[in-house]
Amino acid sequence: MDKHTDLSSDIELDMEHAVVEEITADVALYRTLVSNVYMLGKPTDKNWILIDTGIAHYHERIIAAVEKRYDIPPKAIILTHGHFDHVGSAKKLAKYWNVPIYAHTKEIPFLDGTSQYPPADPTVGGGLLSLLSPVFPTDAVNIKRWVEPLPEDGHIPFLADWNYIHTPGHTPGHISLFREQDKTLIAGDAVSTENPESSLAMLLPIIKLYGPPAYFTHDWEDAEQSVNILASLDPKLLLAGHGLPMQGKALEDGFKKLIADFHEIAIPKHKRN
Repeated sequence: MDKHTDLSSDIELDMEHAVVEEITADVALYRTLVSNVYMLGKPTDKNWILIDTGIAHYHERIIAAVEKRYDIPPKAIILTHGHFDHVGSAKKLAKYWNVPIYAHTKEIPFLDGTSQYPPADPTVGGGLLSLLSPVFPTDAVNIKRWVEPLPEDGHIPFLADWNYIHTPGHTPGHISLFREQDKTLIAGDAVSTENPESSLAMLLPIIKLYGPPAYFTHDWEDAEQSVNILASLDPKLLLAGHGLPMQGKALEDGFKKLIADFHEIAIPKHKRN
């Protein structure tokens, strides 16, 4: 992998923090400060992709994590959506690796500088992250040079065994990724496996199925429908944008409870109209 001299020393320093957790032989997790980054492909694969990019200024650590696992850069970056904690390092990573960024067509206006997300709602959830949410960036990023629409047929470029599913609600163009052969689901922020409003949950995670982060979710009807779609896939392994992997009976029971009690578990009782 070619290195740019201005980043090489920073990447070397970040190597000790670049802890990559192998979930399966061809799925790896790197937990950034706020959200999760996933790598799809075995270490020997020539065609592998990166899912999401964490917050801004995290590109050195992500590059270091990638270089611990792979000898070559990804073929592409796939964004589940464009919120700041998933797209923050996308531009610098795409530039460093010279690779395209793919997103759903309905998400691209938030990625090419033309649209902004609605402001966060600090009145929901009750946790510290909800209270801090007004300072989270909502301004449109501009990665127009790099971003391309995903194929309309649900195909994931470079990965024949994966497909994406449009799961709006948290954002208009939010997607989840699914592999039918082993029923692995990468859900982005359609659901979470830690309390998405709690900063303490990031330090002391307790695996439980929650809805999407409430302070940034603006269409709860779509969000509920997306959860139902994901549950209907009968996933055996869930990898969310926030929280630890979830599988087995806990996952099955978690989806059943979330569907049955979605309004109580996910939708804030006091939310901004």
